[in-house]
Amino acid sequence: MNDSTKSTARGETSGGFTDEERAAMKERAKELKAEASRDARDAKNREKGERDVLEKIAEMPDADRVIAERLHALITENAPELMPKTWYGMPAYARDGEVVCFFQSADKFTSRYSTFGFNDPAKLDAGSMWATSFALTKLTDDDAKKIVALVKKAVS
Repeated sequence: MNDSTKSTARGETSGGFTDEERAAMKERAKELKAEASRDARDAKNREKGERDVLEKIAEMPDADRVIAERLHALITENAPELMPKTWYGMPAYARDGEVVCFFQSADKFTSRYSTFGFNDPAKLDAGSMWATSFALTKLTDDDAKKIVALVKKAVS
């Protein structure tokens, strides 16, 4: 045995890493590569979703746009785990691909009010009956507080 391959007390060779250490490093490298790929995909999807949502909001009439912009800021700030995306041409926010909440402009269906709603993945259950959507004609500070509380509960 030459000096570069002599074993040490911990099973290492003086010339480098043990077979087990090299195998562990290879596994970790694979994990990091997979994580980087997944993170890049998630970041890319988030960027695309954000861009799509902001484009839809920009197309809205002024009254709806003001509400949608504020909702978007409230949701992205208070539930960053939700991914912005469009859903039926409306701003929506999803977790694991499922829409949790959405905004529907009054102009979309020529309604007298906009709608902020929740879908099945939202954890808002309260007994045998609970609200899943809300009419909005404007968004006051009190309304914003209620929406933040609902969104936080929905993702809890």
